[in-house]
Amino acid sequence: RQAGPGSRATGGNVSGLQRVRLAGEGAVIALDAMRSNKLRSALTILGVLIGVATVMTMASLIQGINDDITSQIENAGPTTFYVVWWWNGGVQVGRPPTEIRQRPFLSKTHADAIERLPEIQYAAMYGITNQRVAYKGDQTRAISVYGGSQHGIEIDGGVMIAGRSFTTDEERVGSPVVVLYEEVADRLFGYEIPLNKVVRIGTRGYRVIGVYRRPDNLFASDGQDQTAVIPFESLRHNFRFPEEQNSIVVKPKDGVPILQAQDAVTRELRRIRNVRLSEGNNFDLVTQTQILDTWNKLTSVFFLVMLVLAGVSLMVGGIGVTAIMMVSVTERTKEIGLRKALGARRADILWQFLVEAATLTLLGGAAGILLGGGLATLLSKLTPIPAVVPLWSVLSAVGASIAVGVAFGVYPANRAARLDPVEALRHE
Repeated sequence: RQAGPGSRATGGNVSGLQRVRLAGEGAVIALDAMRSNKLRSALTILGVLIGVATVMTMASLIQGINDDITSQIENAGPTTFYVVWWWNGGVQVGRPPTEIRQRPFLSKTHADAIERLPEIQYAAMYGITNQRVAYKGDQTRAISVYGGSQHGIEIDGGVMIAGRSFTTDEERVGSPVVVLYEEVADRLFGYEIPLNKVVRIGTRGYRVIGVYRRPDNLFASDGQDQTAVIPFESLRHNFRFPEEQNSIVVKPKDGVPILQAQDAVTRELRRIRNVRLSEGNNFDLVTQTQILDTWNKLTSVFFLVMLVLAGVSLMVGGIGVTAIMMVSVTERTKEIGLRKALGARRADILWQFLVEAATLTLLGGAAGILLGGGLATLLSKLTPIPAVVPLWSVLSAVGASIAVGVAFGVYPANRAARLDPVEALRHE
């Protein structure tokens, strides 16, 4: 090849315009090398492509999930919190410790006492069991049947597409009424109007008073579409259910800080449950922030694993860059000697080869961005997992690709820059 105009001696410091010309020349040479050695170049950038695609896919999925969780928190209200029997950071493995198993379960009496507090707007009791729902000889599989409250729609953010939710009196006496999720209603009734029809849950009849459509989010998966909600008192009187899973959803009044509401609830529950001053709480309070923090910790672990795998792929790609650049230096030894004879400095040679290496890895990174974003989008179409491609991940991928090229291109570029022009011109 002939030395480009940007390669000539400048008689001093290289200007910014000349740097741009050198960069452009290096990029063109790198593309020529890729066209001449397609297989070798493809194998070189494959590691970078895989590493960047892995990070992009994970970043897109995690960002989508985080946005989805934030949306759910906004639906429930950032001040809404939960009283639970035991909170172990959201992950429970095995049986709880002995002191936890000795805790009394939460009951409707506790929820009613909390709701009477001046700081609290409502306190909704929730429990769960698994039962079949049947109508005229047709029935579902065993689905989640919640004993809940009229406030469930406000908490979940869904809509009633037909009928209504429970009244206060129906909740208080445990009336045999049920709100079906839309999929259950469609499964049992088809085109028939379900309102005021009687379905059988377990062995008991319940009148359908409403049909509920859940909001679209990751955690409202297809399994949760198969759900029915009855008043908690009806659940308590008519079914066996795991009481350790009982919870109370607490909504403070407008203007009441969450810490003030939590203090009020804590004092009231300790009083009702006769907890001594020297003893810790025999219940746990969980805020939306704690739930989000738990999820962030979990996703951080997954993301760290993906970063390690991506790092290995980038290292493999970087080693390939070093190899292909070393071959390029050998093939172009005579050209390097000619350029040095015409006055090109070490810095000029070093800069051009670094640009070539960065161009190779940048192409791999660009392909990885497209592949990772495409995979994340495809997964979001085929599964309930949402995907959002964050700008920071694109910028990070571009930066990492260039950094890998520069880091692993330094050695061959430095070797090229240090070649003796006389010996280089003699090279065959």
